[in-house]
Amino acid sequence: MDRALRDDFFACLRFYSRLPVPAPRGHEMPDFRTAVRALPLAGAVIGACAAAALLAARALGLPPFLAAALAVGALVLVTGALHEDGLADLADGFGGGATREEKLEIMRDSRLGSYGAIALTLSLMLRVGALSALAERSVLQAAAALVFTAALSRTAGLLPIMMLAPARGDGAGHAALRPFEQALRTAALLVLATALPPLAAGAPLGGALLAIAGAAGAAYAMTKLAERQIGGLTGDVLGAAQQAAEIAALLALAAR
Repeated sequence: MDRALRDDFFACLRFYSRLPVPAPRGHEMPDFRTAVRALPLAGAVIGACAAAALLAARALGLPPFLAAALAVGALVLVTGALHEDGLADLADGFGGGATREEKLEIMRDSRLGSYGAIALTLSLMLRVGALSALAERSVLQAAAALVFTAALSRTAGLLPIMMLAPARGDGAGHAALRPFEQALRTAALLVLATALPPLAAGAPLGGALLAIAGAAGAAYAMTKLAERQIGGLTGDVLGAAQQAAEIAALLALAAR
């Protein structure tokens, strides 16, 4: 790994997780114009942490559902609930605000409302359920799926940056710049590379392709929803897009 790619990798890990990694050059916020190329690698490392929790739980004799719950819990712990927080804020804002201004104001509020609580509950239930179904078939497939979907969803979750202008003049959405085309091509190749572990573990090729399509479609749907609701991009939109992409990818892999 060359030095520039390594710096981008560390920058993404530092921003997207709470793992102890060397400080990136410059700022906490990655420069998405170049750092996006390393995002699938960072996502794969994050997913590997959850996969380790899943494998350990099954090795201790825990049933698939409990092992899946612990794995998703590990995923939330490693990331500091970064994307879950965005999903909850977006649900509260879009569900509780009558105007664009009200929606944006509610999304800034750190308190959790009814819509946010429901969105979080559904997100956790769907991910644990899908992962449990995978683990019942093959724990190795389930572990590989965690690595794959963590890389895939974080990359697909950047789709709003490509399609929307910032809804505010500050915040994470404003700071995230449009990625360079070359960086996106590199990221796409790395995402495809992370599909190899589930395929090697026996997952069908059609399931992996459906997961990619589902993640992209879910992120696109969240992007269009944000455009209609607030007319642009915020950091919460990015978090919600990642969550939608991850759920769609896991459901696709779990479908028989």
